[in-house]
Amino acid sequence: MISRTTIAVAASAGACALALGVTAPAMAAPEQAQDKAMVSVFHGIPGMTVDVYANGDQLLSDFEPGTVTDPQSLDAGTYDIEIFEAGQGPDGTPALEKQVKVPEGGNATVAAHLSATGGPQLTAFTNDVSKVDAGKARLTVRHVAAAPAVDVRAGEQPLFTGLVNPDEDTASVDAGTVNADVVLAGTDTVAIGPADLDLKEGTSNVVYAWGSADDKNLALATQTFSGMQTMPKAVHAGGNGAAVTPNSSDQWPAWAAVAGAITVTGALVVRRTVGRRG
Repeated sequence: MISRTTIAVAASAGACALALGVTAPAMAAPEQAQDKAMVSVFHGIPGMTVDVYANGDQLLSDFEPGTVTDPQSLDAGTYDIEIFEAGQGPDGTPALEKQVKVPEGGNATVAAHLSATGGPQLTAFTNDVSKVDAGKARLTVRHVAAAPAVDVRAGEQPLFTGLVNPDEDTASVDAGTVNADVVLAGTDTVAIGPADLDLKEGTSNVVYAWGSADDKNLALATQTFSGMQTMPKAVHAGGNGAAVTPNSSDQWPAWAAVAGAITVTGALVVRRTVGRRG
């Protein structure tokens, strides 16, 4: 169980700006090019600071757990991803490797996280950035923790029930501050939280429940997409991610550029030790 934490789900376009070489998050154009995709990445594997390579080229170093990146417009395509423990690549054996595909169109987050039984895995989620009704916000919860089924409560009342890894659930809620916690399914046993979620009108807010129940490091991370309010001349915007422990790297677009958006293919390879390729 973690201590009470206030999670500010940032809706300002300038908050937590991580785009390489600029000071504001990437914004989705009103008409997104058909050969592009908006992609962000969440790193939810505790205790695993990593370097990321694509097709043999280093794209990101010292990417730390608990980090969610801002969306970036990326070329569609397929990439061979290798994830090394920090400082161990590129000639060592990757801790994870996967072929991922970035499809045309859409908005997605790729999560590197633990399975329900504690093994590392990659899951691609589609982000709903459609309009929300006036006075409302969208709340999505993604279970990416090594933990059993959970219920998510708002004001101690169940909002989502029986959520299992790696599933998600979504609801339209009144804009404002929501006191939320995560409990073991069907019980009042708090696993994460409580936490105050600041849900701004016209935003789509994603909460990741990540970490390991056995290791007692369960935590929350948040991601927000703004600009979806129902009003004249509203423009779909990119989002900004704010983790409970914000250790975001300014090199994130390179990692996002090869992480994939919807389709993750090929066998996931997990190795306990790092050696040299023969």
